[in-house]
Amino acid sequence: MGNILIVAELGQDGAIRDASYEVVTLARKLAEATGRGTRGLVLGSDVGDAAGKFAAGGAGDTLVVDNPALANYNVEGFNKAIRAAIEATDAEVVLLSNTPIGWDVAPRVAAGLDAAFVSDCFNIEGSGDGFTLFRRIFNGKLDAELSASGILVATVQPGANDAFEGSSDGATTALEVDLDGLRVQFVEVKQAAATGVDLSKADIIVSGGRGVGAPEKFGEVIQPLADALGGAMGASRPVVDAGWLDHPYQVGSSGQVVTPKLYVACGISGAIQHLVGMKGSNYVIAINKDPDAPIFEVADIGVVADLFDIVPALTKAVGAAKG
Repeated sequence: MGNILIVAELGQDGAIRDASYEVVTLARKLAEATGRGTRGLVLGSDVGDAAGKFAAGGAGDTLVVDNPALANYNVEGFNKAIRAAIEATDAEVVLLSNTPIGWDVAPRVAAGLDAAFVSDCFNIEGSGDGFTLFRRIFNGKLDAELSASGILVATVQPGANDAFEGSSDGATTALEVDLDGLRVQFVEVKQAAATGVDLSKADIIVSGGRGVGAPEKFGEVIQPLADALGGAMGASRPVVDAGWLDHPYQVGSSGQVVTPKLYVACGISGAIQHLVGMKGSNYVIAINKDPDAPIFEVADIGVVADLFDIVPALTKAVGAAKG
């Protein structure tokens, strides 16, 4: 029975991203259910320390492809390295996070192996000699259940699983891969102007929906409460579709999946694609004039009232409490 290979992704700071530790959680769950082992893979340049932490942080024995050609993401180089790691670990399942890198390289790996490929999974189960994979479709309105057999390559939805916080026994081993003559060459990174925050890391989020009424009201009503609470501002999809806020603010299956300690939903009805993106929140406060709004079904506290009466008063109260 083949192993499960977990392909780590590094952030700009050179550390393994939290999303990769979420993949570890799912991989370990699948390994326990099917009797497989887990193996890690870390790619990049000067990544020995990161690989050691990944091996000890849940991945288990980890291969390290440390090559200057991988100092920046290169789809051709990553593809070659992952293929080499699959062969070296006898991997039957290859898991990556569903990020732009995962979107790009995972299908290429699967195509080269003539393997099954499923993207954006939130769960994978062993099913006889194969696997059952679950992913959300139609903007989160439905959950699709797919079957696969043989070698499987899949990407895992960020935020769908908790990041693994335990430890594991694991050693790192260098894997030499010939990356000479790559046709793809890194040129430069162009950083887009920052238009929001990384909501996936925010402990407190105050989000507004169409009930806010106008784009300027976000700056006048929603942002002040977020600032008072020391949190970040988010929004529902209709707000972004209307051009009131940019996409980085969007919470939902087609935006960011968030798991804050506190989520305050202001004027958000609670469409299923939004609920998918925030239902992992530890505590939810919903403010809406409609007592039948679906958002109340997932709220710990529901306030049936005009947000323009409640939110400014709440902002003032928080400020007063802080002195």
